Amino acid sequence: MARIAGVDLPRDKRIEIGLTYIFGIGLSRAQAILSATGVNPDTRVKDLSDADVTALRGEVESNYQVEGDLRRLEAMNIKRLVDIGTYRGRRHRMGLPVRGQRTRTNARTRRGRRQTVAGKKKAPGK
Repeated sequence: MARIAGVDLPRDKRIEIGLTYIFGIGLSRAQAILSATGVNPDTRVKDLSDADVTALRGEVESNYQVEGDLRRLEAMNIKRLVDIGTYRGRRHRMGLPVRGQRTRTNARTRRGRRQTVAGKKKAPGK
């Protein structure tokens, strides 16, 4: 079981893909880490030696900001935008799309599920 940056990597995947399970590491960064440590990208996570895991862990922790630190940094950046009252900060605060997308239709991820508009009142029965 390979544990890097507090994340258990999936055992049956190639290490190149397994590293992408760490927040802050995508495919290109995973390839850069593997080339820097000299680990074969086609190796399965379960087949890694202890020396390989140690090398990968050292490379990730010393050269990259991942997981909790990166999440904290992103949250602080958004909080800064909200505090100084920028347009982007207001969009974050209202839960609307931040990067100029339309909101008349779509934007369901940011706005949530559809809310039905109240219907017409029924006529009172006799």
